[in-house]
Amino acid sequence: MKITSPVFKDGEKIPKEYTREGQDKSPPLHLEEVPERAKSLAVIVEDPDAPKGTFIHWLVFNIDPRTRDIREGGAPVMSTQGSNDWGEVQYGGPRPPSGEHRYFFKAVALDAFLPLARGASREALEQAMRGHVVEEAALMGRYARQA
Repeated sequence: MKITSPVFKDGEKIPKEYTREGQDKSPPLHLEEVPERAKSLAVIVEDPDAPKGTFIHWLVFNIDPRTRDIREGGAPVMSTQGSNDWGEVQYGGPRPPSGEHRYFFKAVALDAFLPLARGASREALEQAMRGHVVEEAALMGRYARQA
């Protein structure tokens, strides 16, 4: 499985419009080679360089496994969003307190539809995914606050 974006390549800078310093909209994402046995997909966006540990920017799950493109600025229609560490049930873009941080956009293929409600936490999502992961892929972007 692969996850890419037409607006930045793996390891490149995330454009400002997809950060909290810009328009704070989610970047478009493209999925390829999703396993046939996947029953649902999840997307997790996280910053492992945050001062207090990994910071969650977006949780989306129960995405139709036939989805190949996640449009800019929103979750797929047939999906559920969890809570990010900003306390929001939506995408919250990068805004590192200092220095350059890495942001991982992880796609997870699952062999089940998850029995979770809107606003579920990262911990609840991880627990529900346990034993159901078929395959994973990641795209990493970088961002540093603008002076």
